[in-house]
Amino acid sequence: MPRRLPALHPLAWAVAGALLLLAAGCATKPKPPLRPGPGPDLPVAPPEVLPPVALGIDVLEERKFDAVAGKRIGLLTHRPGVNRRGVSTVDVLHRAPGVKLVALFGPEHGLDGQVKAGDRVGDARHPGTGLPVYSLYGKSRKPSKEMLQGLDALVIDLQDIGSRSYTFISAMRYTMEACFENGVEVIVLDRPNPLGGLKVDGPPLDAELISYVGAFRVPYVHGLTMGELARMAKEAPGVLAVPDKVRERGRLTVIPMRGWTRAMRWPETGLKWIPTSPNIPDFDAAVGYAMTGLGCEYSGWKWGIGDKYPFRGIGFPKKKPDEIIAALKKYKIPGIAFTKRPGNGSDGKAMTGVYVEVTDWEAWRPTELSFYMHKQAAAWSAKNPFARLTEKEERSFNIHVGSLAWFKALKRDGARVHVPTFIDNWAGRAKIYQDNSRKYWLYP
Repeated sequence: MPRRLPALHPLAWAVAGALLLLAAGCATKPKPPLRPGPGPDLPVAPPEVLPPVALGIDVLEERKFDAVAGKRIGLLTHRPGVNRRGVSTVDVLHRAPGVKLVALFGPEHGLDGQVKAGDRVGDARHPGTGLPVYSLYGKSRKPSKEMLQGLDALVIDLQDIGSRSYTFISAMRYTMEACFENGVEVIVLDRPNPLGGLKVDGPPLDAELISYVGAFRVPYVHGLTMGELARMAKEAPGVLAVPDKVRERGRLTVIPMRGWTRAMRWPETGLKWIPTSPNIPDFDAAVGYAMTGLGCEYSGWKWGIGDKYPFRGIGFPKKKPDEIIAALKKYKIPGIAFTKRPGNGSDGKAMTGVYVEVTDWEAWRPTELSFYMHKQAAAWSAKNPFARLTEKEERSFNIHVGSLAWFKALKRDGARVHVPTFIDNWAGRAKIYQDNSRKYWLYP
């Protein structure tokens, strides 16, 4: 007969149950407290989307400011001098660890880009940093020894538009000369050429016509970035107005972009356009500057349609849009077309003007239209307007255009001037220039 287990006291059962629960608790890890999720009313920030092109200032920042670390630096820049996030290069370098930004320099149009073309700019004090701002388009076009005193390096961050007479490349050249003469390193933060790096067009600059609106002996549309032009100035004899020994001893550092190629025009960079000057508010105006800017020199032609379309709209006194379109179409200029667009005149009244379209970028020769505008101006004038220019006006015309041969023919022949002869000559010389300039290229 089986033995019966003794009955347990109720208190013993309670103790045993507690021990079992305690053992189970020790074997199971406690669950972490729940964390609140974003929920339907808490939006999640999207990931940052940056333009595909990293500018020189972006690359410098990614490199922990190695090129300027521990140095006392000056900065030549202006309103478009920003990184790809839109932050001013002034602010980026002013906050950079281990960098001492001690002076600012401004080109034509001033540090804020608001001064009209040709107007002198005075020295100032930067409101955000309190730093001195030395104008390079006022009493001086070139940094003085006093301005450079105590600097280890001068950083240049200027946005060019690809045309020779736009003076930011001149400001860079003159600054390089001053720095090399005074033992100050030059550091160029590179930026895109808005027209790309493959378009080269227009008259090369005659040696006699070198000036502040023509500081480099290159075709009018030069096809280089600021960094590439700086390399040319440093390595090629005769570009800078300093002895070769000074040039060779000079120190130049270029911080290249990342992601830019020569075939890229500005819209393909993904970067936001910031006006480079009051009359170049957008990329279209930069294209127009190369295309009609020279054509408006002392010819009677005016750019714009009222207050719209700078350098893309054109007009001529007492000529209606249809007359202008008919006259220019007969020249059969490749890559462009003429359309009518509305605008507002200086009196505020509605008006219509002629807009120049680029219909085929590959066929388009940027400066060609300007020379037909000269020819047509002579045809529409009772007397050849170029034969009546004063000596000062002749000089201004020539230093912008760059070709004494063109002015001589235009002054002599007026409406009979044979434009294709010059276009073909300049195209052949541009090809030679482009082949020779490849040694300074930084980008494929």
